[in-house]
Order: sequence, then C-alpha cells, then structure tokens
Amino acid sequence: MREKVKHLWKLCFSDSEEFIDLYFRLRYSNDVNIAIQSGEEVIASLQMLPYPMTFGTSLIDTAYVSGACTHPDYRNKGVMRELLSHAFTRMLHNGVALSALIPAEPWLFDYYAHTGYAPVFRYAQSTFTPTEKASAGGTAVLKRTHEYKQEIYEYLNRKLRERPCCIQHTEADFQVILADLRLSRGYVYTLNLRGNIIALAVAYPADNGRWYVGEMVADTPDAESLLLQAICEQLNVPSLQVLAPPAADAPSNETLGMARIINAQAVLQTHAANHPELELNIALTDEQVSANNGYYYLNNGKCMKNAKRLPGSHLALTIGELAEKIFSPLSPYMSLMLN
Repeated sequence: MREKVKHLWKLCFSDSEEFIDLYFRLRYSNDVNIAIQSGEEVIASLQMLPYPMTFGTSLIDTAYVSGACTHPDYRNKGVMRELLSHAFTRMLHNGVALSALIPAEPWLFDYYAHTGYAPVFRYAQSTFTPTEKASAGGTAVLKRTHEYKQEIYEYLNRKLRERPCCIQHTEADFQVILADLRLSRGYVYTLNLRGNIIALAVAYPADNGRWYVGEMVADTPDAESLLLQAICEQLNVPSLQVLAPPAADAPSNETLGMARIINAQAVLQTHAANHPELELNIALTDEQVSANNGYYYLNNGKCMKNAKRLPGSHLALTIGELAEKIFSPLSPYMSLMLN
C-alpha cells in the first residue's frame, strides 16, 4: 500500500523527491492511511496524523488530515467526499474528538466547508527589523542546531502547552520536524542565559531569499526581541518574517487551516467543563457523521445528549457552525505542520 500511495502522491503533488522520501519514511504508516482503490490502483488517499491539542484546561485527541489527493482521472466524481466520510468514521472509532487540516489551495476552503470543516485556525505575520538591542538581564548566549536535544524539546513543549487552544507536538513528531528542517537548511535557534533557555525560534529560508520564523516562544518580550536580533546578525539579513498566534481581533490575522468536530458530545462536554457557567441548548445536524445528530444540553459544567427534543428554545447549528462557535473565540493555532 505504501508504494501505491507514494505513487499517487507524486502524481498529485509537486514536492521534491527528498521531501517525499522523508514523509513516507517518517510520517506515513498503513495505520494512519485510508484509501479508495479501483482494482489494484489507489485512486484516492489521505493520512490521519494524530496530534494532541490544548482545549482550555484540557487536552483532546485530534487527527490532522495530510496528503489528501485524488487521481486526476477520478476527480469531480465524489471520490474524495466518500473517502472523507470513511475517514470520519474511523476517527470517531479511534476516539478522535477533532480533525484539522490546511487546504493546499484557496478554493479548497469552500470544498472542505461542505464536509463540516470551519476556518478557525489563523495566524499573524509580522516583519522583525533589528533596532536597539534588548537586554536579557545578563550575558545571553545564542545557539543554533537542527539536531535533537532534550532540553530544546522540553522548553518548546512547555511553552506550547501554555497556549489555550494549540496543536501540540510529541517528542517523536519533533524529530520529524527537525528532519524536515535539515532538508530545508533551517535551524532551531535558542537564547540561553545562565545555562537555561529563555527563548526559542524555528527559522528556515524561503525561495524569495527571506528567512521565516515558523515558531517563536520566549519567557519575555525582551528575550524574544534579543533572539530575533541575534538571528538577523548571524544570518546577515536585514529582517525576519515572523509567524505567530493570531492577535485578538487584529485585522491582519490570516486564515491558516480548518477544524471539523468528529465527536460532538466529547467536544461539548469539554467545552461545558471549561465554562461551568454556560447554559445552552443545541439542536445539531451533521450530514456526514450521523452519530453527532441530536439535541445537546449544557448546564453546570455538564453536557447531556438526547435523541428527542426537550422543552425550551434551541440553537440550531450545523457541525461546521458549531466548530466556528466554539473554537473561533479561542483563536486556535498550529505550527510546524510540514504544510
């Protein structure tokens, strides 16, 4: 199956041989793959990559849809829609609460919206230009690497966990990120003070000659500025393009990806637990996952589901509208997804 899916990937995407080899060596497995075949030929496939995600004070299981593609001869015939339906069923069986993806093309946002996804993952992009040096309160040391170091992962993991709605990276996943970083000739930069990391940035060059920071975490704003300035000096570049979680209500926020609720009761129970003051009745419809259809009652930190409508007013929502209502106010974020 691996070689058949790999052949379809090469047919559908323009990725380099090096990246494809990396993906199928480190990311792909038959366990996360789902495909539709015509005879012996794979005509559509996708991978459901597991990621934990912070959701308020809780951690939920998500499945990131990667490599979704259809053979050119079978497009516009409903094959991918059928494959996604099968994928949702498997996700639900595997205990996945939420699915996420990053559409490869702008027009795909509308396509995935028709299968229940909502565009809730956003990001902010800014240009960092060195000015006066910030102070870290001592002699800070700049280090860079693209090899795995335990203290680097532990610092990144701790800072990502502080974000209230953010896709997390396991230790094994971080190893894959570093392998891709080596392929793209990028680095993990750290700023160290008295033997401790106080700021970290994942930087990589782009085809336009600029350098991008795909992830940036720091103990203080001064430590962040000092690290970015040091990176500019070492790379001898006038500025850096920095991608970061969206700023609250900022008009410059850009849409990055989409989320689809797989298990409505699990998501609503977590949402209710995070907001015990919330009282809400929902009439939910889901055209792809029939198990989500029904009436949900949130009260005193609990969520009850009923197949029959109870007395009182209800907020009628589709599964996509529910994702928008719950997650958009939380400014969900994901980074380093090899997209």
